[in-house]
Amino acid sequence: MGISADIKDWTWVLERPCPECGFSAADVDFAHIPRLVRENAARWQPVLQRMDVASRPDEQTWSALEYAAHVRDVFRIFDERLTLMLAEDDPAFPNWDQDATAVMERYNEQEPAVVARELAEAAASVAGSFAAVSPADHGRTGRRSDGARFTVTTMGQYFVHDPVHHLHDVAGD
Repeated sequence: MGISADIKDWTWVLERPCPECGFSAADVDFAHIPRLVRENAARWQPVLQRMDVASRPDEQTWSALEYAAHVRDVFRIFDERLTLMLAEDDPAFPNWDQDATAVMERYNEQEPAVVARELAEAAASVAGSFAAVSPADHGRTGRRSDGARFTVTTMGQYFVHDPVHHLHDVAGD
């Protein structure tokens, strides 16, 4: 049995703390997003040096390497989405199938050192992008094809939960 696609609508994290990782996205101050991203990226570095980084804990769960590659891509995707929200009025985000990407990009076969470097670079980029947002732009909007709508603020809060949650998945904290 392979890994099942994640089809949950995680936007509920904007309404209540995540019962799995404990993170409360709604309580994140927008100004703290860049710091949270940078701290999270730094914590992935030792994870990617583990001897068992590519080992799956069971058949239905990604390895730490797969989670890290996913987080790297989350940083990239949300950097693109933020850029789009700041450049266009209420843009529709291009769809992204994270599960198909994991298979197509062979996350578990990537070099951990390369993923570590790329994750750090992507984190620095998205953190810098969030840090550069003017307070006047916090209310700009964007939307997913499933109808979920975000402001720059709520998208940032929603976004930062993902890397925090996945670090919890692999580090248990």
